[in-house]
Amino acid sequence: MKGICFYFEVHQPFRLKRSRVFDKVEGMEYFDNQKNKAVFTRIAEKCYHPANELFLKLIERYGKRFKIAYSLTGTFIEQCRMFDEKLLDSFRELAKTGCVEFLEETYYHSLAGLYEEQSEFKEQIQEHRRIMKEEINYEPKVFVNTELILDNRIAGTIMNMGYKGVITEGTEKILGDRSPNYIYGMKAAPGLNALLKNYKLSDDIAFRFSNYRWIEYPLFADKYAGWLAQTPGDVLNIFMDYETFGEHQWKETGIFQFMDHLPEEIFKHSMEFLTPSEVLDKYPPSDLIDIPFAISWADMERDVSAWLDNKMQQYAFNTLRDMRPYVLKKNNPELLHAWRLLQASDHYYYCSTKGLADGDIHKYFSPYENPYDAFINYSNIIHNLTSLLR
Repeated sequence: MKGICFYFEVHQPFRLKRSRVFDKVEGMEYFDNQKNKAVFTRIAEKCYHPANELFLKLIERYGKRFKIAYSLTGTFIEQCRMFDEKLLDSFRELAKTGCVEFLEETYYHSLAGLYEEQSEFKEQIQEHRRIMKEEINYEPKVFVNTELILDNRIAGTIMNMGYKGVITEGTEKILGDRSPNYIYGMKAAPGLNALLKNYKLSDDIAFRFSNYRWIEYPLFADKYAGWLAQTPGDVLNIFMDYETFGEHQWKETGIFQFMDHLPEEIFKHSMEFLTPSEVLDKYPPSDLIDIPFAISWADMERDVSAWLDNKMQQYAFNTLRDMRPYVLKKNNPELLHAWRLLQASDHYYYCSTKGLADGDIHKYFSPYENPYDAFINYSNIIHNLTSLLR
């Protein structure tokens, strides 16, 4: 019986205040909590609350037959604490059903896994583990890195930390002509197995669902379930941002009705829903994959160019990374937290200068007029933080 694995990334960054190069601010004063609250409240109303209600309803309807997985970043949980404790309660309710798996990642949704020295990466994972236990009463067993970024070195770190599996992108760069619809072992991390995203079937929902120019528009649950049934493989990994529901694809597109009807259509084809851990327990690796360079789920390249392509992004990444010993030496928890919040991948993403379709997506997510405006504001804050470390 073919498995269907739905995984949703749930993340909100701490957005930055407008800053000038000579402004004198410290720590958490870098962040615009008025804007953070406004954005969080809007998305909670449009996406998080109705989506959680829908998935709880589906679990009540189908019991153990319906299963999904989430990754909640630490910064998302923080904002739940600040702005909407009831939302956190609804994730706790989902956890109690036994039909939902929560995954591990970096607390700050950062690019720390790309640092040559892995101590910061491991500390952010451990911090995420603590908040998941504290707030959700859950201990994740499967790891997903920020933006599904993975290479051999990161895989080795994850293996050594004791995780049973890892999630990444099913790109042809590592698969060649092989299918993403099987479990793969990691050549550089023996014993660590990978679930690979089927990006076409995932993007049919996440990006193309409401595109009336798409040849398959409109997409109904029976049609999509038929595609799943016709696709060869052991398991189809359908991974996307949770904000797909109600925020990126508005309620008026029918996205909630689509998901409400999809389980029944999937069951008609004798397929089953599985969590990532269940997939790893059920299916042995079909082959080994080697990832000598970092891959991700972003942009056409599916590498790390969404965050590190141009000189502005590289400057910000290198400068923040090199601050670590000086931040730690200060022994100031608020300063450390602020420095780590600045590492969120979103801030680099806003500075992308890519064009065409990828550029349009970067512009959609960015709160800035253009990438240069994003970089000036970001670099002003980095400059200010540097001055505090002298």
